[in-house]
Amino acid sequence: MLLDSDLAGRWSECPTTLISWLDGKADITPTDPDAWATQLGRTLASLHAAPSDRLSGLPSVFDRRAGSRETLGGPVATRIRSDWSQITSSPEVLTHSDYWSGNVVWRDGVLAGVVDWSGAARGPRGFDLGWCRLDLYLLFDERIADVFLAAYEEATGHPVAGIGLWDGWAVARSHDIVETWAANYRPLGRADLNEDELRRRHSQWASRLQKQS
Repeated sequence: MLLDSDLAGRWSECPTTLISWLDGKADITPTDPDAWATQLGRTLASLHAAPSDRLSGLPSVFDRRAGSRETLGGPVATRIRSDWSQITSSPEVLTHSDYWSGNVVWRDGVLAGVVDWSGAARGPRGFDLGWCRLDLYLLFDERIADVFLAAYEEATGHPVAGIGLWDGWAVARSHDIVETWAANYRPLGRADLNEDELRRRHSQWASRLQKQS
């Protein structure tokens, strides 16, 4: 759980994020992917529900490289650039900035918490949503990504508008780096997601998004 942050170094020797200690472990090979994805969606909804008055000390995702137009690449990038004003004008929430299945910990089948808050920022909810859906597509398929989204929407009580835009943004900003993620998946039990397989699945997802737009 995020407890506090001192990104300006006011009370710490360097930019600091303070989180509570979590007892659990990562799990990206669940026996019940549907229930697993449902918990991922509900947890993200709870993070995005953080009071807006607690976000003022956080930077904007658009001030960081991951949220910059300059990082966009691949066949979906043109569409994302053309819709950039829609992205930047979206309401801000507490954004984890790297919300994927390897950055949560589980205990006895229950999602116990979220780790690696170094990128915490203010940003549109789609920044996290599209990123996690991309991870779920790489790990499983579109159906599991949709289970995650449905759980998120049920928890917030509202449908997510323009999910294709958020999916496309995640694909475009990961186009040049997706092969490097093999090193993250391998120690967690998904050695099958090597550089070639990640690129194949990433390209497949990009192609599906283009057809849906």
